[in-house]
Amino acid sequence: MYSFNRSYMAIEIKVPSPGESITQVQLAKWLVTDGEMVDKDQEIVEIDSDKASFPIASPEAGVIKIKVPEGETVGVGAVIALVEVTNEKSQKNAIPRSVPSDAPTTATSPSSMTSEPTATLHASPLARRILEEKNVNMEDLTKAFPGKKITRKDIESFISLKKEATAAVTYTGTRDEDRRKMTTLRLKLAERLVSVKNQTAMLTTFNEINMQAVLKIREKYNDSFKERYGVGFGFMSMFTKAVTIALKEFPQVNSMIDGEDLVTPRYVDIGIAVSAPKGLVVPVLRNTELMSIAEIEIKIKELAGKARDNKISIDDMKGGTFTITNGGVFGSMMSTPILNPPQSAILGMHKIQERPIAVEGKVVIAPMMYIALSYDHRVIDGRESVSFLVKVKELMEYPSKMLTEGLDPIKLLLDL
Repeated sequence: MYSFNRSYMAIEIKVPSPGESITQVQLAKWLVTDGEMVDKDQEIVEIDSDKASFPIASPEAGVIKIKVPEGETVGVGAVIALVEVTNEKSQKNAIPRSVPSDAPTTATSPSSMTSEPTATLHASPLARRILEEKNVNMEDLTKAFPGKKITRKDIESFISLKKEATAAVTYTGTRDEDRRKMTTLRLKLAERLVSVKNQTAMLTTFNEINMQAVLKIREKYNDSFKERYGVGFGFMSMFTKAVTIALKEFPQVNSMIDGEDLVTPRYVDIGIAVSAPKGLVVPVLRNTELMSIAEIEIKIKELAGKARDNKISIDDMKGGTFTITNGGVFGSMMSTPILNPPQSAILGMHKIQERPIAVEGKVVIAPMMYIALSYDHRVIDGRESVSFLVKVKELMEYPSKMLTEGLDPIKLLLDL
């Protein structure tokens, strides 16, 4: 059983099921190399399905033996790697380090072991080992994470961003091309986008919003809002609230086709389109009709963080009765957003731009935003689409009306 005081146990790492109806996934990226020593619960590979991306962690500490190369498509349940677990204490201790075990938690570049470190970096033991193996520039890393204890994920993110930045500017005048296999997520997205254009009667209507009132609210209350709730006050939460109220007034916009039936939910689930490292994902806020502005803001921050870290699950993106997308964060002035099936409508936000408008017969400069509503004309008529967009505009320009579910506060005061 033992050989040289050492015993082995190989644990199979299999592809878990990411959800119902999904039978195949793609090995998007190995986060470790073959033969590398890994820790228990360390993420070792990223998996792409046609609905979401997710990591797989090692069940035990040991040596990884990769069985399936990066980019391959495999079935759910397939063995993609082995972890060889030994009865030794962690083999990381046997790996030569430039920093002794009793030294302070600072790391130095392997190229400057004999000289004084150029920066102080707080890093976990695993992170220090990766720094040495990957030959990461200490000064650049310190600038990227000032005052933060660096983890393995921070280093991998830093290395990945550096590679992307380098790849983005390597134009040498040659006629070379880069060719790589599309991810399962990207292929499925392409398929869905084409089907939307072919299977719906999609139209888009536009309007514009004077954002002055919302900007004043953020300027006046953002600090106290953040102090109380731990998140900043953003425009997306206000739009989500306005859209929710408008959907309750125009339920047809919240409806969808199911076979020969028209389904109109008695709830509002808003999908928020988020740009993730591997493409666009749409996590869903459930029952926004029951949520306050603060609750919406907190949930948006949580879901956006999961999207950026590739932690979004299929459950996070299931369902949704309406979607909001914000092209303004990239500088878009106007666009026609494409439907997110089986939903019948999507609202597009855009960049806030100061421009002249007419107010009570006078020309003034105001912070304006174009908004666009794309909708399925099979479900939503022009009257409903235009009226819905006008209601969103009204609520954003007069936010106090959100307190009264879109009704005029003065009329309510006067009981009219």
